[in-house]
Order: sequence, then C-alpha cells, then structure tokens
Amino acid sequence: MKFNYGGQAVIEGVMMRGPEKWAVAVRTPSGKIVIEERPLASALNTPFFKLPFIRGLVALYDALVLGIEALVYSANQAVEEEGEKLSKSELGLSMILAFAVGIGLFVVLPTWAAHASAPVIKAYWAQNLVEGIIRVILFFLYVWAIGRMEDIERVFAYHGAEHKTIHAYEAGDELTVERVRKYTTLHPRCGTSFLLIVMIVSILIFSLLGDQNLLWRILSRILLIPVVAGVSYEVLKGSAKISHTLLGKILTAPGLWLQKLTTREPDDSMLEVAITSLKAVIKDEVKS
Repeated sequence: MKFNYGGQAVIEGVMMRGPEKWAVAVRTPSGKIVIEERPLASALNTPFFKLPFIRGLVALYDALVLGIEALVYSANQAVEEEGEKLSKSELGLSMILAFAVGIGLFVVLPTWAAHASAPVIKAYWAQNLVEGIIRVILFFLYVWAIGRMEDIERVFAYHGAEHKTIHAYEAGDELTVERVRKYTTLHPRCGTSFLLIVMIVSILIFSLLGDQNLLWRILSRILLIPVVAGVSYEVLKGSAKISHTLLGKILTAPGLWLQKLTTREPDDSMLEVAITSLKAVIKDEVKS
C-alpha cells in the first residue's frame, strides 16, 4: 500500500483522508448523497514532521482539524432542509467544552481517586496503576452509555461502514456494496484502539514521575498528553503493521475488542456512503 487511507464517521456520513486530499460524503434527509472534496495541506508532507513521535502529534492535529471541518459539513447537511447553518466556531466551542469535560472525567477524577487512596495504597506505582484502571473503567462505561443513544448508534454504524470499506480497498477488492459488506467492522488502525493504547501508555509514563502533590499530579497528566499521544501513535502504527503475526494479533486484540462497542453493522445505504467517500480520494490514484 502506498498510503494508509483512513477516516472517521460523521453525522449521517463518512470522511476519508488520502495523501493529497480528503472527502466527506453525507446522506441528506432527502436520501441523496452529497460529497465535499478538499485539498490536503499537511505538515506530514515535510521530512521533519515524518519523524517518529513527531509524526504522531502532526497526525493527531490533522485529524482534529479535519474532523471539525467534516463534522461542520455533515451537521449542516443534516439541517439544510430546515434552513439552519452551524458555523465552525460553534462546533469548535462545543468541542472545547467536550474536551474540558473529558479532562475532568478521564484525567482529574481518576487522578484525584488515586491520590485519595494514598493512606491505604502507599506505593506510588500502585496508586498509578489504580489511576489507570479507574480511567479505563470510566472510558468503557462512557462508550457503552453513549452507544445506547439512537443518534450515536447510527454514527457507530457509519464507523463500521468506514472500516469495512478500508478493509476491502486494502484487500484489493472491488468497492461495491456487495463486496464490501463481507468485511469486518474492526480495524487495527482505528482511533478507538489508539485511545486504549493512550490509557495503557499513560500508566507507564506517569509511573516515572514519582510521588507528587495533587495539583502537580493533575497538571503533569495534562502537560504530558502530547508525549503520551506521540508514543501511543507509534505503538498503534507498529502493532498495525504486524497485525498478521501472532505478536501483532496479541497486541491489537484489546483495541479490536473495544471497537465492538464503537462500531455497529452498517446497512447498505451506509456502505454506499462510505464507498463514495473513499472513491473520491482514491480516484486520482486509480487514474494514474
């Protein structure tokens, strides 16, 4: 493969990212598929930003920026018939608020709980392990809870459609609904797997910091997010490359299990949307 294509599910659609451009396909309330294609100007195209660890930070930044733009487009298509429009700043503010809630739930709360256990659990490494376990449990409960919402279930189904389509392309199969349908909804390069790796890597990295007061303990977790993310990205890429081996299967298994919570089996109309999006970013490659 020349390039590891990937993307994300959006509201009633799928965004796919290629080496030179990205596209988002959305099914409107009227039933038609609309698509937006935009050129990609990524720092990953320069040698320095392709270096290990650095490339992970750039890739995550790209994913965040493209994700916001794709969500804005899909949200506007969903309300188009009502004559409403959602601005990028409005969605950006919503994501900032969501990020703040995430910091509180997945950073502050587990860190405080681990710190509070100090009178009973003396060893810092054990406190850190408790913190990591609490963080993983909260994440599982959060994903399980939101997955029971009808709208999120549809997003998860589009997530499954994205994975099936990528699998078919990577297998060299024909990109038709009939051919894509047979593939699994689980993929080793998925962002869900990345988040699980982040939580595991954070346990190891935070254990190196030694005993701290509560304020510095919380601040250190926040400040080290880029470090944890950069290392986790390399782990994700490395494990995905060897996913066909026994070691690779062992390393990717937890992330694939977790994806059973964040993906659903898509219907044919969802597969059609995902295929449309991927074809838009690979059509220039096919022509060449």
